Amino acid sequence: MSRVFPFDDAATARAVIDDEGTLTEWNEGARRLLGHPADAVLGRPAAELLAGAGTPALPTGSRWQGTVGLRHRDGRALSVWLLAHHRPPHDGHPGDWLVVTPLDGAEAPATLDPLAEAGLIQSPCAIAVYDDRLRLRRMNEAMAAVVGLPEERVRGLRLTEIGGRAQSEELEQDLLRVLTSGRPLDVQTPLRAGDEDRAHAWLARLVPVRDAAGRVRGVCMSAHDVTDSRRARQRLQLVNEASVRIGTTLDVTRTAQELADVCVPALADFVTIDLLDPQEYGGEPPARVTAPVRLRRAAHQSVLRGVPEAVISPGRTEEYPHFSPQADSMTAGRTLVTSLATGDMDQWLSWHGERGERVREFGIHSSMSVPVQARGLTLGVAVLTRHRRRDAFTADDVLLAEEITTRAAVCIDNARRYSRERETALALQRSLLPRSLPRTAALEASSRYLPAARAGVGGDWFDVIPLSGMRVAMVVGDVVGHGIQASATMGRLRTAVRTLADIDLAPDELLTHLDDLVLRLSDESGGEGSPGEVGATCLYAVYDPVSRRCTVARAGHPAPVLMRPGGRPCLLDLPAGPPLGLGGLPFESAEVELPEGTVLALYTDGLVLARDRDGDASRELLYQALGQDTDSLDTTCDRILYSLLPSGGAADDVALLVARTQGLPADQVATWDIPADPALVAPIRKQVVEKLDDWSLSEASFTTELVVSELVTNAIRYGSHPIRLRLIHDATTLICEVSDTSHTAPHLRRAKIFDEGGRGLLLVAQLTQRWGSRHTAEGKTIWAELPLFEEDQ
Repeated sequence: MSRVFPFDDAATARAVIDDEGTLTEWNEGARRLLGHPADAVLGRPAAELLAGAGTPALPTGSRWQGTVGLRHRDGRALSVWLLAHHRPPHDGHPGDWLVVTPLDGAEAPATLDPLAEAGLIQSPCAIAVYDDRLRLRRMNEAMAAVVGLPEERVRGLRLTEIGGRAQSEELEQDLLRVLTSGRPLDVQTPLRAGDEDRAHAWLARLVPVRDAAGRVRGVCMSAHDVTDSRRARQRLQLVNEASVRIGTTLDVTRTAQELADVCVPALADFVTIDLLDPQEYGGEPPARVTAPVRLRRAAHQSVLRGVPEAVISPGRTEEYPHFSPQADSMTAGRTLVTSLATGDMDQWLSWHGERGERVREFGIHSSMSVPVQARGLTLGVAVLTRHRRRDAFTADDVLLAEEITTRAAVCIDNARRYSRERETALALQRSLLPRSLPRTAALEASSRYLPAARAGVGGDWFDVIPLSGMRVAMVVGDVVGHGIQASATMGRLRTAVRTLADIDLAPDELLTHLDDLVLRLSDESGGEGSPGEVGATCLYAVYDPVSRRCTVARAGHPAPVLMRPGGRPCLLDLPAGPPLGLGGLPFESAEVELPEGTVLALYTDGLVLARDRDGDASRELLYQALGQDTDSLDTTCDRILYSLLPSGGAADDVALLVARTQGLPADQVATWDIPADPALVAPIRKQVVEKLDDWSLSEASFTTELVVSELVTNAIRYGSHPIRLRLIHDATTLICEVSDTSHTAPHLRRAKIFDEGGRGLLLVAQLTQRWGSRHTAEGKTIWAELPLFEEDQ
């Protein structure tokens, strides 16, 4: 068996030659190699052992290696590889040469001998040499420090017998690869330096060691400690990871949890994030924090499976005194590192007994409190602790924690500001939307409004508006954009719609006036002479329970879905109409007959627009949800939202209005054609009183008779024929309507003392609950509503 590096007497032939060339030492290995006993060669010139003339003598210098012809005792010549090192004079001893060779001297070992190479052994780089059986032959002091064992205890052992088995097996496979392939190899491996607690990162260079004939006889491993550079890369990677993982949403709690998740386990074993509650400071964090400070637990994370039961659970608040790490860090405005060993936390832990118990239970030894600061405000504090890792926080750890926390603080502040604006917009939105829908004899209705999950509150709205003649208007609209501005614009449009509806405009005319308003709002919102970007869509429908017909017009809004009794849901075919704000384009209305019990679904596009499906698929889901039998419209609304919206919430605002039509029975409506002669009004009044008796409304006869007389007389005097009187009543209201073909509308005025006329409409206004006029295609209708409450009867 060929030996790579001949260090011991059993494996090598060894001789010492002084500077005069005389043999002074001769070991047993040398005797076995050449057959000469020591007493036969000691004191003789070493040149006598050379075979053949012309063989060079030992050269001058400090080191020499090569193949030399030596003569065996029996006379035969041997070609032997020799390695010689010159030892200069020292301690009174003259200089000499140490010459060694493997016992099978015909085969030269590696061309590099770490034992003899003093420069290699003394190198600060950790170096170890392994033979062709991958057993350690030599290592320098630097490598011994890495292994943590002296060379004498590990020489002759394999890697798996020295270090951790898993890591050593992998590295030994790399050594074998170099030994068999003869090609150098660079590997990265964790090794423990001395008795330090954590492993260092090493870059190992594995180089084959060859003999004079070029054959691989071993492997030389040189290791370089790259722990610092690796840690620097890890820190840079952690900062980059924090920029990606933190701030994925505009939710304060979620962002705080993301900060805690990033810090564990890369930086700490347990992390808590506590934030100030802005509501305690009037909606904004204070400019200067003073102790004691009340904080709300936003998030925490631990290296242990299932976060250990924390003293403060997320969502709860606690007051921290001035000697607590949290309060001290926030009031000082800088990071504080405390240690249990130095007694920094004794007062805090003794004041809070439960926390002190938990610290001792888990063995927490170091704590780092980092204030969460952004845009000049202190928002809270992040507390990082260690119990599994035995090393304390370093200055580099502080810089890293501050960098990550600063990035997270900006995201938390953005989420806080967004949440505040969103809550303000939502409060404004809900204050502008109807708190409850009016109960009418025309229809039963239910509604839902959901703000967007991410984009925030928008400008969607709905409304149910009672009109004259028992009619009712249904409105659904959507203002472009999100936020407070969209909510404010929505409020202005909703008010305008109610005002325009109050004068009984037809749906297409109402949208025309609304379009003009949006154009004016765009001009007002612009700057420097340029128009703004205010836009909206709207659908307006008017249902008459007497005729059971519905007139609908829309301005760029999704068409409603209707389901007649016993039928299937379908999309109502309507002219599309341009969105509001374009100007100059006409709107068209359509009239459709709706049997009693017909269900109408009016909605904004946030309900049917989704990223994972097209509009047709969404409408099919709407048809299925609407088509299921149910008596409750509230249940229908909930089912529609559940079927169409994702679990995480809609991407856009959703306004939904579901209504079921009701018809007014024919026996609750009475109609008379009025003759042109004022003298014939008296018989009409008599017929009205008789009809009221039939309806058991005799108590309202006197008031009704006065109102009918005034309205009919005005129609005969100032209107055009034909003239028609209609009475409509339900449980609480009696409505008198007088229609004629004139388009001239009356107006209320205050009569002077000596005026003979002008008091009729004033009398009507005093006797009725409401009165007004509306224009129709045939002319106009003057109407008045009389209450039928008990106190009025």
